[in-house]
Amino acid sequence: MTTVADAMATAVERLEASGCDTPRLDAEVLLAAATGAGRAALIADPGRELDDAQADRFAGWIARRTQREPVAYILGRKAFRHLELHVDRRVLIPRPETEHLVEAALALPRGARVVDVGTGSGAVALALKDERPDLRVAATDSSADATHLAQENARRLDLDVEVLEGDLLEPVHGPIDAVVSNPPYVGEAESAALAPEIVDHEPPQALFAGRRGLDTFRRLISQVSARGVPWVALEVGEGQAGEVAQRLAAAGYARIDIIEDLAGVRRVVVARR
Repeated sequence: MTTVADAMATAVERLEASGCDTPRLDAEVLLAAATGAGRAALIADPGRELDDAQADRFAGWIARRTQREPVAYILGRKAFRHLELHVDRRVLIPRPETEHLVEAALALPRGARVVDVGTGSGAVALALKDERPDLRVAATDSSADATHLAQENARRLDLDVEVLEGDLLEPVHGPIDAVVSNPPYVGEAESAALAPEIVDHEPPQALFAGRRGLDTFRRLISQVSARGVPWVALEVGEGQAGEVAQRLAAAGYARIDIIEDLAGVRRVVVARR
């Protein structure tokens, strides 16, 4: 029989050798999931024995992690705000910095109609509906695979979000009070600097937006301006906030605020007419 201590020691060594940034944390999370026990319980009982099924499951997951597959994809889930979302390689893994996008939208007027553009797993739209049930929330994505997964998450969480397949705002009919979006914003030239977890596993269409990463912003700002959307919040990449704010100002948005993430990066541009 393999003990927790033995399994952990082997896993951490393999993950360190493969270049993972957080080998012990990854091993603890995967072992907890493989055994159905909490991390704290495993740490407190290193002599606990794994049965064959648990040991095999853990070994298989560690093998995948050594190929730099993200833990969220291995387990098929990711926590975001108060929700646990199902995720897989059809969608980008929700990031903590995207929570600032949700927080900005929580101050919207009661009953506002909000559209989450490029919803992926549905993270932003579903978190908004969960925390502000009065909002009328729709979500769009150009990927049929992403749309299907967002719909699955909405049904499983029993949250009334309309998920539509299509480019940016094109599938949305009628007046829109607010748009939130975490669009693709990585420049194509930056791909070589990305971690293998990102460039080798996450969907490129959710990452890249032209040479400088600004192509989707240009198109989306044009659409929100043409539709007369009064309130817009966009997540941006490092160094992009200034240019995105300028484009919004040129499109008629007179009041612009920029929210920094916990690392001090100017991460969310909020614009009002």
